[in-house]
Amino acid sequence: MEAIRSVEYDRPQGLTCGVGEAWARVPDAPSLERKRELKERIRALLKREEAVLVAHYYVDAELQELADETGGCVADSLEMARFGRDHAAKTLVVAGVRFMGETSKILSPHKRVLMPDLDATCSLDLGCPVDEFSAFCDQHPDRTVVVYANTSAAVKARADWMVTSSIGLEIVADLHARGEKILWAPDRHLGGYIQKKTGADMLMWQGSCLVHDEFKGIELDLLRNEYPDAKILVHPESPEGVVQLADVVGSTTQLIDAAVKLDAKRFIVATDLGILHKMRLAAPGKTFIEAPTAGNSATCKSCAHCPWMAMNGLANLADVLERGHNEIHVDPQIGERARLPIDRMLDFAARHKKRVQASGDLAKDTRLFSNVGAA
Repeated sequence: MEAIRSVEYDRPQGLTCGVGEAWARVPDAPSLERKRELKERIRALLKREEAVLVAHYYVDAELQELADETGGCVADSLEMARFGRDHAAKTLVVAGVRFMGETSKILSPHKRVLMPDLDATCSLDLGCPVDEFSAFCDQHPDRTVVVYANTSAAVKARADWMVTSSIGLEIVADLHARGEKILWAPDRHLGGYIQKKTGADMLMWQGSCLVHDEFKGIELDLLRNEYPDAKILVHPESPEGVVQLADVVGSTTQLIDAAVKLDAKRFIVATDLGILHKMRLAAPGKTFIEAPTAGNSATCKSCAHCPWMAMNGLANLADVLERGHNEIHVDPQIGERARLPIDRMLDFAARHKKRVQASGDLAKDTRLFSNVGAA
């Protein structure tokens, strides 16, 4: 029988931050024989349903492998949605958390979008309810509203821009150059990183990712002393003290690229440990070490693995394909409005890529961020 786990998360109220409580299911671990049976069943069901599996880097390795083996994809949240939009499949099965399923539905409104568990959510999404966020925006009508991808369709519909961690810095820098003041939500660490890099006037919603918020700068520094040859890869949702120690700061895709391209044999990785599977495949022969979440005041809310990502499993994936339930629905009006800030970001990213290619300035390539101190 599945266990239910209580999870605390940051629950912002405007410029202040409280604590909320949510829950996550802890799925049973199937035997090796049962895994083989489930994988064969899923392969057959994907064909029967004319479906494609898109999985995030943070879900368990079995799901990532299955997505790759069946012609799906393993990617970050936006690339998952774009892959599904461009694929001929009639049904998209999204192994991730709910905002990812909603983004897929926004970009593919005429396709059926299913998820292994509709209750798989995100602390950033939970910590930014649309009614409270809209009221906060209404209090600051002079600011351009920029929201992170880790938000609900309704919050995206309230925004002027949506950004991902791979292009957020460039978009905010452009808005700042035009003299615009920013209202940013929901991750305060990513917002603080971008603000420090760009000098933009940014008013922050005070959310955080419970996985990245747990990484500890002091313990990371001790681990670096233990492995002085290791490069440190950090996602910008991490606290400032962790980011300052990084050799590379970037999105999930950018960190994987760094693991492949950097001339190092050992890496300390400060993001969800689910990414290590893809890193090991992409950079065989290299060693990857989890950044520490232990230390002073540690609570191990996640132990570096999102409890909601862990709700995706082979058994509920097979079940959703068999029964056709757990379908994502987005109100069409909200979906149309939410697509505007997403398309605005995609158009900007395409223009930015052309500018980088034309200039030959690889230092501005969004595939790789540099360290805060070195930039």
